[in-house]
Amino acid sequence: MSELTSRRRLLVLGICCMSLLIVSLDNTILNVALPSIGRELGASVSGLQWAIDAYTLVLASLLMLAGSTADRIGRRRVFMAGLVLFTLGSALCSLAPSLELLVVFRMVQAVGGSMLNPVAMSIITNTFTDPAERARAIGVWGGVVGISMAAGPLVGGLLVDSVGWRSVFWVNIPVGLLALLLTWRYVQESRAPKPRRADPVGQVLIIVLLGSLTYAIIETDPVAGVVAALALLGVLLYEPRRREPLIDLRFFRSAPFSGATVIAIAAFAALGGFLFMNTLYLQEVRGYDALHAGLYMLPMAAVTLVAAPLSGRLVGSLGPRLPLLVAGAAMAASGVLFAAFEAETSNTLLFTGYVLFGLGFGMVNAPITNTAVSGMPRSQAGVAAAVASTSRQIGQTLGVAVIGTVLATGVSLGLGTVAQSAARTDAFLTASRPAWWIIAACGALVLLVGAATTGRWARHTAFACAVRLQEPEVAQEPSRTG
Repeated sequence: MSELTSRRRLLVLGICCMSLLIVSLDNTILNVALPSIGRELGASVSGLQWAIDAYTLVLASLLMLAGSTADRIGRRRVFMAGLVLFTLGSALCSLAPSLELLVVFRMVQAVGGSMLNPVAMSIITNTFTDPAERARAIGVWGGVVGISMAAGPLVGGLLVDSVGWRSVFWVNIPVGLLALLLTWRYVQESRAPKPRRADPVGQVLIIVLLGSLTYAIIETDPVAGVVAALALLGVLLYEPRRREPLIDLRFFRSAPFSGATVIAIAAFAALGGFLFMNTLYLQEVRGYDALHAGLYMLPMAAVTLVAAPLSGRLVGSLGPRLPLLVAGAAMAASGVLFAAFEAETSNTLLFTGYVLFGLGFGMVNAPITNTAVSGMPRSQAGVAAAVASTSRQIGQTLGVAVIGTVLATGVSLGLGTVAQSAARTDAFLTASRPAWWIIAACGALVLLVGAATTGRWARHTAFACAVRLQEPEVAQEPSRTG
């Protein structure tokens, strides 16, 4: 790859951020539209869980395959294919006549989405080679998540109330087409010097593991739980025996990488459960329309929008430790505020909880990505970034599955009605309390793991891991910024 000018690198960053925008915006918009979808398509709470989890589940299952495939056949090529599939899937979702077909079309979207974020991060990692410059670029990348959270509820609310829930998928089409055109024109092709071979057995094991685990949680099926356990055992036994596995378990010898994986799962589980639960509460318990509900959640999104780029700058100058500690403490405090003090019953407490959660989530994204690729050989950036992205999607999948199941077992929301009563509100508050404690526990886990995996010892394990990956000539011992 020829040396790119500063302006060209920023343009590449902008194109990659467009892909993240449509993928992230899709979930925040869809959350606002869930009650409308439930009413029109006659969906239960578990049906709405599948509308979210079908997407995140397929995304999580294919991200590592997409990352390694892009390293092998070309990142630009895979990225463009992902844009085509995601845009097509969005168009199909807008036409879905039933919940079942909506779920299927969401899976088409996810196949395309799996080719976007990890591949885009790999493109960014190979475009911005200076560690501090890369950290700032990742901070901008993380800020796009804040933009999607800020724009999603408002845009989604406006579209749902004025045109209908199907229109929430339309916004992806022009952005996807524009990103496709710009990628074709400005992004250079790149490949890993030593790409890995395909691992079909490992890929099947991952799909079975994540699919059966999610099904076991949502449908409370113990047989699916056993299948998930066997698939996990298969991954642990089979993958280390392969010379070029889908998941290189040696990555997890790096404490920062392992910590980033755990933190990503915990943080995004909290996010998935938080958005799912609040959307249903504001629209189905308080009886707000989609736009009003979106406006209520705006403080959380606005704080995320400010905190995400700030987190990127902190990571670039001070390292990931401070942002992770702030993130874990803020998310845990938000969960405790709802669980112990019933923040839903007071607008002041409600908005305080939203602000705390927005601060925590805004701070957590940049250090996850930066830490995941820190010290790793750039030739395997696609795989390392894909594992981090996979962890995010696994977290969001499990968050919606667990929180939705806990909520559904305690209260019947009666989708399709807007009747409100004190008994209905009390039932929701009682049912949601265990879910809020789970979210608080996720925040505490971010805090503890962040503190444990960001010190000098952790940085040395990252360097040693890079050496063991047989590319010592490109491995550099991470500094405090990595």
